[in-house]
This record gives sequence, C-alpha cells and structure tokens, in this order.
Amino acid sequence: MRLLVLGGTEFVGRAVTEEALARGWQVTVFNRGRHGVPDGVEALRGDRAAAGEGGLAALERGTWDVVVDTWSGAPSAVRDAARLLAGRAGSYAYVSSRSVYSWPQAAGLTEDGPLVDASPDAGEVEYAQDKRGGELAAVAAFGERALLVRAGLILGPYENIGRLPWWLGRIARGGPVAAPGPRDLPLQYVDARDLAGWTLDAAARGLGGPYDMVSPSGHTTMGELLETCVRVTGSDAELRWIAPDAVLAAGIEPWTELPVWLPPGESHDALHRSDVSKAASAGLRCRPVTETVADTWEWLRLGGQPRLRPGRAAVGLAPEKEALLLGG
Repeated sequence: MRLLVLGGTEFVGRAVTEEALARGWQVTVFNRGRHGVPDGVEALRGDRAAAGEGGLAALERGTWDVVVDTWSGAPSAVRDAARLLAGRAGSYAYVSSRSVYSWPQAAGLTEDGPLVDASPDAGEVEYAQDKRGGELAAVAAFGERALLVRAGLILGPYENIGRLPWWLGRIARGGPVAAPGPRDLPLQYVDARDLAGWTLDAAARGLGGPYDMVSPSGHTTMGELLETCVRVTGSDAELRWIAPDAVLAAGIEPWTELPVWLPPGESHDALHRSDVSKAASAGLRCRPVTETVADTWEWLRLGGQPRLRPGRAAVGLAPEKEALLLGG
C-alpha cells in the first residue's frame, strides 16, 4: 500500500505514519519540514497555506492508494489538496472532529446529528467550521471515497495539546492533588494509535462517509484515569476528590484548567456520552487506559514535550488556584 500523509510528523499524523511503516506500507509525507520524519519515509516539502496551489507543487506528481489529511486550518487548503490528488489517489481520509455537530450535542448523538454551516472555500474561521469545511472539500473531490474521521478527545504519546501530559506532570510532583469529581464520571477518548490503525484499515477497505472516532462512553472514568497516573508515575500523590459544584464555584474552567474533565451536564453529554457504535461495528478497538497513560509517561520521561500550536494557550491549573481549591 502506498500512503500519503499530509502532515505526518506530529501527534495523529505521526501515529498514522508509524502505524503504516509497521505494516510495511510505502509512506510519503508532505509538510513544511519543521520536524524530522522517521527512517524509511519519503518527505515532500511545501506550504499548503500558501496562496493558491503554489505551495502544493511537490504533490503534482505521484500516485497513492490512500491519503490521510490531518489539517485543522482553512478549509480551502483541504479543497486545493484534495482537488489536486483526486485523480491520483484511491481514497482520502480526512481527520475531522466531533466539533462539526451543531451545539448542543445531546447524549447518544450519532453521525446523523445536525451539523454546523461551513464552506469548503473558506479561509481559516472557527474550529468547528474549519473542520466541517474540510469535510465538504474532501467529499467534493473524492465523493464516496472520502472517509471522514470525526475524532473526539485524543490522547497518547506525542500529544501536542498537553492534557494527559499535564495530569501526569502534576501527579508526578506528588502531594495533595485536586481531583475533580465525581470519581466514577465516565470518559470518552481515543488513543491516537487506535485512531491511526482504524483509519488505515477503513481506508484500505474502501470505507467512506463519517465515523465518530472515540471510545465507548465509560471506556474509563475520571477516577481510573487519575489513579492510573498515580500508579504509572510511582508518585506519592494523594487524590482529593472535589464535587463539581465546588470546582465551578471556585471559578475554575473545566477542560482547560482541569484538562479532560467536564462536570455532569450538557458539555459532558456532548464530549463524553456519544454513540460510537458505527465505528465499533467497523472494527474500532480501543486499548486499555493503562497502556495509553503508561506510554505517554514513558514518552515524557524520555524527554518528550507537547509542541503547542502557535496561538494555543497551555492547559492546566495554576498551583495557587489548586491550593485555594484544596483549602490551603
């Protein structure tokens, strides 16, 4: 199999590249060349954010069985790449997001849910519109050969947002840790490596259309996630569970200051209670949370650091705010 990854060096793109190499596929990556690529990969250079198709010159020749695109910016960049490749690639897998669904997203939402309005010709706008516009661009060029991978929360080694790395770092420091409850709060996420494996399988099989890409709700819980962080780091951290109302009353922002966590209610229903039976029926298998946490910790222990995108604020709770929450 011949694979072209648009990106291919960070987080999901890297996971796709490494999974394809492990399968013995021929892998080409196209990016700006800011980060190194694994051995055995052909690297093409260009800037797809450049005006028009000038930045895509390196893609004007070549044929591939599968294209995987992880772009999160202007939909017009997906449009230009997909148009250029439509006659020379078998399928086009666009890594999208469950953010494309209109708000509010009810618990149990499936791929048939209402979508935000977007345009494949737009420049960079809001994240949800960017991703939906990218989907429309992929479908316009590839039709039924466009696979729309609507990811939820993504965790795992090489994470470039820093949610799980923040929890691991905080817990590794030890002492009392403000743990947002309830302890049995169900979570949904997907390990980037599971996303990568499923995407390559699905594209090779010729699947198309949208698939919500996240574990079943309750694959883990907030308690299991944080307790696994304690075990994996070998820390003496003491998790002190705090009721959701107390966290919110302290003025602490869910999701950003306390990564992964959302209090029970509308936002939690949207992010952690979706119906993913379609992807499961199509072969999605999710590794245990222990493996995701342990491998992420090993990556950090060996010097890995989240490479935040420009303009993205770091996540995590400031020590002084945690002290207040703990009553210190």
